[in-house]
Amino acid sequence: MTNPSGTSQMGAGVASASEATPQSSRARPRAARRRRVHGDPAGAALLIAPLAVFMLVFFIVPIALLLTRAVWDPVVAVAFPQTARALAGWDGTNQPPPRAFAAVAADIVAADDAGTLGEASARLNQDLPGMRVLLLRTRHRLEDEASGTAQPDGETARRDLLSVDPRWGDQATWQVIARAIRPLTSVYLLRAVDHARAPDGAIVPLPNDEGVYLPILGRTFWISAVVTAIVVLLGYPLTYWLAGLPERRQRAVLMAVLIPFWTSILVRIAAWMVVLPREGLINKVAASLHLIDTPLNLLYNRTGVIVSMVHILIPFLVLPLFAVMRGIPASYQRAAISLGSHPFGAFWRVYVPQTIPGVTAGALLVFISALGYYIAPALLGGAGDQMLSYYIAYFTNTTINWGLAAALSVMLLGATALLFIVYRMLAASRPAAAAEI
Repeated sequence: MTNPSGTSQMGAGVASASEATPQSSRARPRAARRRRVHGDPAGAALLIAPLAVFMLVFFIVPIALLLTRAVWDPVVAVAFPQTARALAGWDGTNQPPPRAFAAVAADIVAADDAGTLGEASARLNQDLPGMRVLLLRTRHRLEDEASGTAQPDGETARRDLLSVDPRWGDQATWQVIARAIRPLTSVYLLRAVDHARAPDGAIVPLPNDEGVYLPILGRTFWISAVVTAIVVLLGYPLTYWLAGLPERRQRAVLMAVLIPFWTSILVRIAAWMVVLPREGLINKVAASLHLIDTPLNLLYNRTGVIVSMVHILIPFLVLPLFAVMRGIPASYQRAAISLGSHPFGAFWRVYVPQTIPGVTAGALLVFISALGYYIAPALLGGAGDQMLSYYIAYFTNTTINWGLAAALSVMLLGATALLFIVYRMLAASRPAAAAEI
């Protein structure tokens, strides 16, 4: 016998299945497409291709071109092409051939007419002080004595140049020119580490009054390390308190942390320029509370730089650390206390080790960001508080010495990369140490 109710239920099931078929048939191609995109490396590459092209064209290539200026400087080769050919076979030990004197005399006149003599003489002056004066004086004498005449032969040009300045007979002068004519140079990288090449090619340290960049690099790392330590000391308890708040209050406090993060750096630094002076808010409040007798010097020194950088960079620690602390159950500490641990011992031995990844990631982000700071030291610091980025901007915008700016950038980038490698090595050793324990 057939069951009418069963038949009706079966019919309803068939009907519902038939009604669901078009929707599921539409969903299957979408799911298949998602599987193809996420499972196919070529599809994933197509998704990130626009961003990769943008980063390559507008970020990686400009930085690479800038960094190459640290070792590639064709200024002298462009200004003295005939001299380059005349010195091609010179070994640098004896006096150059007579044709080199005629070539350099012709190149000086041609470079001055082309407008490249000033830049080339400034480049040579970095290797041997006095070269700029020598080249400009030679140009003026050649213009006065041989204007409109044919190019003299080698011996005549040699006598003319020696009559202008006896340094043209000095072997060191020609060694510097021969070395600078080669576009591939190490002069900027050596200068960045407070060294230089002597006229004979030996690498020698600069005098104490000229070797300034290694101390500046040390100052940059010291300020960044102090700022990072203060950010960790202030940011860790703030984030711990934030992670323990109810969700509604968490959003309010997190918004208070992020509002300065979204504010322009110039606006925040301008605010500190109002708060920190001797007549500013901090000194007035401290004097009204009888905490100080004389106003404190908080501006245009390292104190103002560190205070402003801590204020700017503290969200860079709070955000990654908060993401880690939110995932740590509070029951872990309660369980340790219930087993007899002291509350501080439970916090230190149970909770803190779980937050180490967030602390290290945030501290590394703060430290690397602090290494490249320029605006805060420039506006709030004194002459002895400027960091390496200030001098990179100075050589880029003021003196237009792209080679030295690129060399300092290479030094800062290399130091940062070395720090990151050390961090990765320490991070890789932690799981092994934990496994042994």
